[in-house]
This record gives sequence, structure tokens and C-alpha cells, in this order.
Amino acid sequence: MRNVIYDDLYRYEGKKSLTLLARYVFFTASFRYIYLYRKAKLASNSISKLFWGVLLRKCMLQTGIQIPSKTNIGRGFRIVHFGHIVINPAAIIGENFNISHGVTIGHSEGRMWGSPTIGNNVVVQTNAVIVGKINIGNDVLIAPNAFVNFDVPDGSIVIGNPGKIIKSDKASAKYIVFSVT
Repeated sequence: MRNVIYDDLYRYEGKKSLTLLARYVFFTASFRYIYLYRKAKLASNSISKLFWGVLLRKCMLQTGIQIPSKTNIGRGFRIVHFGHIVINPAAIIGENFNISHGVTIGHSEGRMWGSPTIGNNVVVQTNAVIVGKINIGNDVLIAPNAFVNFDVPDGSIVIGNPGKIIKSDKASAKYIVFSVT
């Protein structure tokens, strides 16, 4: 677990140290949420699950970030700007994932019933909405205000509402700094 938290920290400054970890936990609300999410996710007994769950809930109320500890997110998770971020607990998210404020990654009903699966090296920018049982490939950039309820292949940029795919090798490369691969 410690390695996962340090991998998340590495995405912010390209360094790993206990001093840096303490600084980010105490002074950076978005990283504090990630830290508490990881602790709650990996808690091994009911007392520690309750303890970390209560702290995560408090941080959720303070930041507007709603990412339940049941959500599966790979190493190298980075919240670029916090505030009103919602991720459904059934979503599956890969490594080196960036998310900005105003983003919803949610469950859909009807024909698209389910939650998204998101690959590695994906960047989701401000106010984007991703819903339904869809697959987002690797090296994908979801532009601000995009609405995505369809599969997105590797190496793509999605823009607009309704979303439109533009092929672009390494679409997310300039946004993924300090990769943990």
C-alpha cells in the first residue's frame, strides 16, 4: 500500500519522500483525499476501515470530491484541481490517471447499463462527463465539457457534446508528467 501512495505522490512532483508526503497530506486538499482514499481502500480490518472511512467522508464534505473507497483506481492517480468530482464505485480506472474539477464518471441505466472502464495514461479535463458501460482506451484525452457515452479507442482525443473522436498518438502525453510506469 505504501508504494501505491508514494506512486500517487510521485505524480505531483516527480519525487518520493516522507517529508514530501507529509507536506502534501497536510497542505494539498486534493492529495489528502487521494491519501485517505488509499488508506480506506486498503484497510484490513473493520476498525481501521471505519477510522479511515470516517476521515475520507469528512474530506469528501470539505472538498466536494466523491470517490468511494470501493472504486478501483490504479497507481499514479492525480487530482489536478479539486471540487465536485464524482466517480461511481463500479468504475475501473487504470494507472497514470489525471482528473480535474467538475468531472463525473458515472453509472448509466437502460441500453448502456453499467459503469466505465478507463485505461492507462488517461486525462479527463474540467466538466467532462463519462457514463455507461463503455471502454476508454490508453493514452486518451477527454477535453473540457466533453460528453462520452461510447467506447474510445487508444490514442484518441474526445471533444464536444456530443463527443467526437480525433485520433492522436499519445494524446495525453503532455499532460501526464512524472509517469509511474
